[in-house]
Amino acid sequence: MRNHHSPDPWGVLIALTVLGAWLGHLAWLLVAARLSLASPLTYLHIAVQAYLSTGLFITGHDAMHGTVSRFRWVNQAVGTVACFLFAGLSYRRLVVNHRAHHADPTGPDDPDFSTRTQSFWLWFATFMVRYTTWLQILVMAAKFNLLLHLGVAQWRLLAFWVVPSVLGTVQLFYFGTFLPHRRPDTPDMAPHHARSLPRNHLWAMLSCYFFGYHWEHHQSPSTPWWRLWKMSDAREPVARL
Repeated sequence: MRNHHSPDPWGVLIALTVLGAWLGHLAWLLVAARLSLASPLTYLHIAVQAYLSTGLFITGHDAMHGTVSRFRWVNQAVGTVACFLFAGLSYRRLVVNHRAHHADPTGPDDPDFSTRTQSFWLWFATFMVRYTTWLQILVMAAKFNLLLHLGVAQWRLLAFWVVPSVLGTVQLFYFGTFLPHRRPDTPDMAPHHARSLPRNHLWAMLSCYFFGYHWEHHQSPSTPWWRLWKMSDAREPVARL
């Protein structure tokens, strides 16, 4: 993964803000929120928590590229915490796989790409099988049962923790893997085999923290997610989705 620039001085603050928002909102929903499944507000909060879950992984992803801090140990610490909180993921394992993805996007050694099918759900299933481990399942089960033991209602755990994590995973896959890398390749995808969403910055932020500007990410992995919109503006107009 190529890094051409020094990490953004705002990196640590933005990373901690995303982590804090995810953790704070979740803690409130699990313990203090006066909500029920009959309330429309419950589903709004589920959507917000799903969006924050997506941001949690995006933060871990940026740590893999060293864009959170100029100190390697800070990137490792932030990435480890973010990936563990997201779904009990191993940060070290993700770094290895993500390097393979950037080394040969959509190639035979790309762990994110499906060479057998371009069907969304079949590709997603293949993706999940590749990344899910028994240790991860055990960790998530342990976390779930610990919170149950501490008195958190099961419906709250499912609605505000499990469901948002699943929705965030689908969101990340759809906007960060499927749309950018699906075939057929077009000339504007060269040389990264990656396309970008049309330049609507509001939608790009809401859909996946600017990660839909995926050609730009592959062109400059050292650019943090909150700067990708500037790269998109600077890029010459090309045919997009």
